[in-house]
Amino acid sequence: MADILIADDDAAIRTALEMFLTGEHHAVRVAADGDAALAAWRERRPQLVILDVMMPKKSGWDVCREIRASDPLLPIILLTAKGADQDKVIGLGSGADDYIVKPFSLAEFLARVNAALRRGKAMAGGAAAGTEGTAAEGPRIGVYTVRRDRHTLVAPDGGETELTRVETKLLTYLAARAGETVAKEDMFLACWPEGHRPVSRTLDVFMSALRKKMPLSPDAIRTVRGIGYRVG
Repeated sequence: MADILIADDDAAIRTALEMFLTGEHHAVRVAADGDAALAAWRERRPQLVILDVMMPKKSGWDVCREIRASDPLLPIILLTAKGADQDKVIGLGSGADDYIVKPFSLAEFLARVNAALRRGKAMAGGAAAGTEGTAAEGPRIGVYTVRRDRHTLVAPDGGETELTRVETKLLTYLAARAGETVAKEDMFLACWPEGHRPVSRTLDVFMSALRKKMPLSPDAIRTVRGIGYRVG
């Protein structure tokens, strides 16, 4: 059983998902807008947050960013009627772990919820095991170190730049294969939520954003035209 928070301004969807997950033996709390979602999250930390993107007072994107600023490990799923590639980039860029495009089946919804809970449990376990570690023990990209537990990029002077979960996964994966040319397809499979197949342009957007966060190592991530990317 997991403690799950659902925020959606559509009462019918909110009630249906609450009843469904309660039937799956989860403890479910609901909110009808972004402010209520943040209040519920602050009151008691759930194990999973599910946010509709288009909500009054605060959008799901904004709520996700506020939660992620202080809680880098909490699994967050976005529900959206928007299916455009740029909207997905915004969703993952805001710190979400996954997104589900409406309309969706309850079978797909449950699969995504279970996958998010598994990832959350694994991330929490990994963070607990690594609490004695230091930034120097993380993977290195150029002169920077990736703090996987904090989702930040650490500069030589100790300054930290925030990373999204996907950015952390991308840098960790590239660092683990330093010296190799990594195909885009491999990066999609390793770093994106289950069941999603982003277009090539999506990855290019993420790589461009990462390079801007690494001004001291502008050539640390190299583009191998027609194939993918290379570090080292």
